[in-house]
Amino acid sequence: MLARPADRLAGWGAAQLGAQHGRLAPWLAVALGSGVLHYFALAEEPAPLPAWLAPALVLAAAWLARRRPLAGWLLGLLAAFLLGLWLAGWHAARQPAPLVLPYGAVQLEGRVAVVEALPAGLRVTLAAARLDAAPPVARHLRVRLRADDPARPQPGDRLAVRALLREPGAPVVPGGYDFQRAAFFSGLGGSGFALGPALVAPGQGGGLAGLRARLEALVAAAIPGAAGGVAAALLTGTQSGIPEEALAAMRDSGLAHLLSVSGLHMAIVMGLVFGVLRLALALVPFVALRVPGKALAALGALAAGAGYMLLTGSQVPMQRCLGMAALVTLALLAGRRALSLRVLAIAAALVLVLAPAELLGPSFQMSFAAVLALIAGHDAVRPWLGRRWPGWGGRLLLAVAGLAVTSALAGAATAPFGLHHFGRLQVFGILANALAVPLTSLLVMPAALAAVLALPFGLQGWPLWLMGWGVESILAVARLVAALPGAAPAWVPLPGWALALAALGFCWLCLWRGALRLAGVPVLAGALGAGMMATPPDLLVSADARIVLLRTGQGVFLHRMPGARAFVRDSMLRALGASTAEPLPVAGEAAGGALRCTPEACRFRPHPGGVEAVLLRSPPVPRGGRSPPVEPGAACEAALLVALAPIAGTCGAERIDRFTLWREGAQAVWLDPPLRHSDRAWRGDRPWVPPPPLPGRAESLPMAPRDPTGS
Repeated sequence: MLARPADRLAGWGAAQLGAQHGRLAPWLAVALGSGVLHYFALAEEPAPLPAWLAPALVLAAAWLARRRPLAGWLLGLLAAFLLGLWLAGWHAARQPAPLVLPYGAVQLEGRVAVVEALPAGLRVTLAAARLDAAPPVARHLRVRLRADDPARPQPGDRLAVRALLREPGAPVVPGGYDFQRAAFFSGLGGSGFALGPALVAPGQGGGLAGLRARLEALVAAAIPGAAGGVAAALLTGTQSGIPEEALAAMRDSGLAHLLSVSGLHMAIVMGLVFGVLRLALALVPFVALRVPGKALAALGALAAGAGYMLLTGSQVPMQRCLGMAALVTLALLAGRRALSLRVLAIAAALVLVLAPAELLGPSFQMSFAAVLALIAGHDAVRPWLGRRWPGWGGRLLLAVAGLAVTSALAGAATAPFGLHHFGRLQVFGILANALAVPLTSLLVMPAALAAVLALPFGLQGWPLWLMGWGVESILAVARLVAALPGAAPAWVPLPGWALALAALGFCWLCLWRGALRLAGVPVLAGALGAGMMATPPDLLVSADARIVLLRTGQGVFLHRMPGARAFVRDSMLRALGASTAEPLPVAGEAAGGALRCTPEACRFRPHPGGVEAVLLRSPPVPRGGRSPPVEPGAACEAALLVALAPIAGTCGAERIDRFTLWREGAQAVWLDPPLRHSDRAWRGDRPWVPPPPLPGRAESLPMAPRDPTGS
């Protein structure tokens, strides 16, 4: 008798599941992350899910998997998706409400939680802060002290200062990085700068924060210049002291990942501690014959990794690496395989459960992508690595090839995420990593570990000197590679939908076995190709009503008002895939006739078949003054009017002026076909998005530039 189609399908599904033994569980972490991502992609808060629904589905999936493996796995994916959606909403609901800070100067007083050394001055984060003797606020406040302020606060001290504060800024462009969302989940309520000297009252010490501040001071004294800032970042996780020139060189050379304390640094520290402890135990025969040296060394390395994570601020890559290290240690103690996709999936799930918002950051995405590619690549080449490589020459060749392949895999895996977040491709990243990573592994991090161990005895001088020499060498590599022609070309950032689809294809390629994994290649390639061909906006207007960018086939043109911030300009250029912009001509034509300017206005038609926009120019006004309304005149016939001042009168043209920006935030416009996105429409009504401003509140108008980063 012929089998029914349903039975044949069930049999085929069971066969596929059998062939993918051990590869189903990691997909539950992918589904969990998909639920988190879906929450943040919504335009408004979803209807609350019953708290019991996701756990009940998990139990039902586990019960069904024993009888119908394929059905149980699919139900498990649904349960993990709903659990991620519920967790993200639960974490958002338990956050304190965003602060509404006074518009003018305030007397600020609070307990110093964090002290960061900037290239010029200090920046402190205050907990339980009071504004003008009001009750303490529920969020941290960050203030930059004056560069000439002699005060040297330490964590745990009480600090009082007169300051000007602002809430975290909105995204610079619609769909850009959301500083308000990041601040909402990190507990930051606002930031600003001191207007006078700070008064400091000694406290009771700041624990780990105090140790970080002490290490930063010691490193700054022992290692001057940019190398000191990089060394402090490796020891304490704080990058605030690194000059912009060094940051740009590390970024353009593909070495920026060395600045963010991550799994690489954790692995080096734990590997060093493991090797030293195991060697020490083996050197004592009485101990070596009676205790499990490997297990004890693994536990000691795990304790060292936990201490390093706490010292550097428990950043997401460190949490991931410590979670994986704990699982690896358990596997070693149980005699099981130490590193696997299942271990990585458990680590990812733990991070998402504890901090779902981290999924949206480049740190989480690039860290897990690199490790996933390395584990999948190792599984693919394991038979080849198992061959015998005779002599030192063969071993050296294997080591060099392994370093090159590791750099290539990690670089290729993180490239889409770097393109989405930073809008740049590091062409020579493999070369830079091949030179800098061995320096980091063999010199810089061992010297850093020796400096920390020697700190209680006051003997940290020589290790810090050696560490500084290694960091200087890494910076020299970064500057050399970044200076090569075409080292970091600007590119239009990959859209979010393309990145999500590419991530799905990447996971498909890495998680499955055999021919089934090849189905991820066209998904990954198609998503990257479609995303890289996406058309950037023709026109961008900043939320502070000070910058307009116009994109033409011959480059980007800039209209800038006094007080515009370089950070906002550079972020807007990055959104257009450009690194520089030309100023708008005072009069005449430019860009092959796409721009026709007079001193009063510029007509902009970048596409012959598209609509025309008119930028109405307004005269500069003194800082703190108000721009007078501009008259559109004959420009009313255009499809779109743009001005950085109020537009007077009424006409049929759509308009973007100062009041539009006040109500809706930054604007992005496409002119063929006509399409306009505002920041408020893009983000929707979410807990971290401030409510629409109220008419009549002059203090809420964008009178002064705001630092979107909150620094």
